[in-house]
Amino acid sequence: MTVLRFCLVISRDEQRNRLQARLDDPHKRWKFSEADLKERRHWDCYPEFYAEAMSATSTRDAPWYVIPANHKWFQNYLVAKIVAATLEEMNPQYPPAPQGIDFRKVRIPV
Repeated sequence: MTVLRFCLVISRDEQRNRLQARLDDPHKRWKFSEADLKERRHWDCYPEFYAEAMSATSTRDAPWYVIPANHKWFQNYLVAKIVAATLEEMNPQYPPAPQGIDFRKVRIPV
């Protein structure tokens, strides 16, 4: 098993914009939580908390990838690139077909 862990990091301004967009668009209001506003008050503490958590849990086999996430297209590009490179390195293969079956003769009933 391979574990990939991503920490998606946005700026304070970007978080504000995203929270405001949730308030402004009735279709996004389901995403809004007053807890976001309470947590936002602790913004300046987060870098230290993130660094502490990542250094305590990062391992050679399961490192953290810190991804800049202000622009979702770029965030998605970086995550996809890491996932693709990891899959390529893993070189996954289909399991072998069951032995003793002549697949040319098997028919699926209607």
